[in-house]
Amino acid sequence: MSTADFSHLNQRDASVPDPPHSGAPYDPLRLCVFTTIALIACVVGPLAVLGFALVAIAGYTRARRAGLLRSRCKLGDTRNVLIYLWVVAALAAAATPLWVMVWARVFGWTAG
Repeated sequence: MSTADFSHLNQRDASVPDPPHSGAPYDPLRLCVFTTIALIACVVGPLAVLGFALVAIAGYTRARRAGLLRSRCKLGDTRNVLIYLWVVAALAAAATPLWVMVWARVFGWTAG
């Protein structure tokens, strides 16, 4: 057995100042934003997905032309991100007519 003394570990260092506190509690704004986006996607369906994808495509295209080669997105390379966004936009565009037909049936707008 070792007779080493580890009592000096896990103690506060008086030379390190306390982190600054703003006094305000944490505001989880992102959670509200994500909920709002999900609600829009549920109500407007693939049109919302298509709209968000097109805005993202425009943003990433502009950023890539300005020199951004790596994104903080999990896909990393901006080319991968743009491919992903184009695929999502194409799927949303393809799903839009089906979504419109479903709502037409729900509200009885069909002749049959």
